[in-house]
Amino acid sequence: MLIVMNHNATQADVDAISEVVKDMGFRAEPIPGSERTAIGVLGNHGYVDDTKILEMSGVQRVLHVSKPYKLVSRDFHPEPTIVDVAGVKVGQGCRPVVVGGPCAVESEEQIVKTALFVKKCGGDMLRGGAFKPRTGPHTFQGLREEGLKLLAIAGKESGLPIVTEIMSLDNIGLVAEYADLLQVGARNMQNFDLLRELGRIRKPVLLKRGMSATVEEFLAAAEYILAEGNEQVILCERGIRTFETATRNTLDLSVVPLIKELSHLPIMVDPSHATGKRSLVPPMTLAAMVAGAHGVLVEVHPEPEKALSDGPQSLTFPGFEHLMGDVKRLLNYLA
Repeated sequence: MLIVMNHNATQADVDAISEVVKDMGFRAEPIPGSERTAIGVLGNHGYVDDTKILEMSGVQRVLHVSKPYKLVSRDFHPEPTIVDVAGVKVGQGCRPVVVGGPCAVESEEQIVKTALFVKKCGGDMLRGGAFKPRTGPHTFQGLREEGLKLLAIAGKESGLPIVTEIMSLDNIGLVAEYADLLQVGARNMQNFDLLRELGRIRKPVLLKRGMSATVEEFLAAAEYILAEGNEQVILCERGIRTFETATRNTLDLSVVPLIKELSHLPIMVDPSHATGKRSLVPPMTLAAMVAGAHGVLVEVHPEPEKALSDGPQSLTFPGFEHLMGDVKRLLNYLA
């Protein structure tokens, strides 16, 4: 439920309504606006009788929000959220960002070389996996803590904020010590204990859409993080599983403008994991920008043919440099 106040409602009116909501057993979340204040009612699992509230001073109207996500929705939070990742701003009104780097950290030479190249080409953040969730247990699983240390070295030398995946509750503290943006992978989108804990640490989170998740499930997963107090969340479309086998996944670009309608949170796109094919990454990157994405994540490797994971979808250095030129020209045109 959302209680919309009159433009001349006083702070005393807001406080009085908040107390009534608490007495009803729910949580009141005041949402200040440029013209008027609204009060979100959280914790209800069904219809709430609004008779008493409608009679109170300062109330203009009451909206019953039936969505399973509230804090994430524009109903409760009409103004867009800007996420600050170590000085890099992501969200509406900001220049779309490009996050580049290898799927996995393999060595100091590899990650530092890539970081410096991403920076040289105009990239905004460095991505790299230290903990790798792989389909098969016999494949490369990442360098773990050593990988985090190498990411920190590369980040320091390049000046780029670090993005890396967090897989379990056990390593939240460790990963948060090194990373600037904590990524929740598709397989963990509905790991609700992990999401709740990430909501308590007050560090930016990149939440990827699950392989078969609906938009409602995707946004409800983000709600778990916001419900614990962390509003610094970036959503990421990385393709969903369909009947199609020509690409790794099916990239759902329609979700970009849709989520911008439904939610105040920024939305990015990962064309590398979505397509799984190097040749498709550049056009889908540009298409994501045209669709209105607030940024993209692109896999880049100095020698993709030798990569320990996801080589076929990783751009070469010349390929990334060419893509960044196209991105700059496109953004200039769209401006």
